[in-house]
Amino acid sequence: MKNYITFTGLLLLVGILSLGLGSCNKKEDTIAKITVRDTDNKLVSGARVILYGTSTEVPVKPVVRRDTAYTNASGVAIFNYNEVYQTGQAGVAVLNISARKGNLKGEGIIKIEQETESLTTVFIQP
Repeated sequence: MKNYITFTGLLLLVGILSLGLGSCNKKEDTIAKITVRDTDNKLVSGARVILYGTSTEVPVKPVVRRDTAYTNASGVAIFNYNEVYQTGQAGVAVLNISARKGNLKGEGIIKIEQETESLTTVFIQP
């Protein structure tokens, strides 16, 4: 009987420790950074950058994901996808990029990876 109580106590202790250690894995940020440059390779501040998905289903269904940000003084638009990525999920999204400032525009694609900064550059031209 004493061995049973000791064994049960040991199992309980191991269970509590494993729960405590499992909660130490903090989810890292999932960020997309788009740098916008012009044809002279200069950084463009104040450019509107839109990230959007495209349906791959037949028949085509509307895609809900569409995010807009403006480039900062360093020519970078920053998108936070922490609410989209769930721990354990494989990958986040592959999104189209549309960048525009005045009569300059450009396009691209970005693959957003989980718990990291995904970076790409889009060149805009007339």
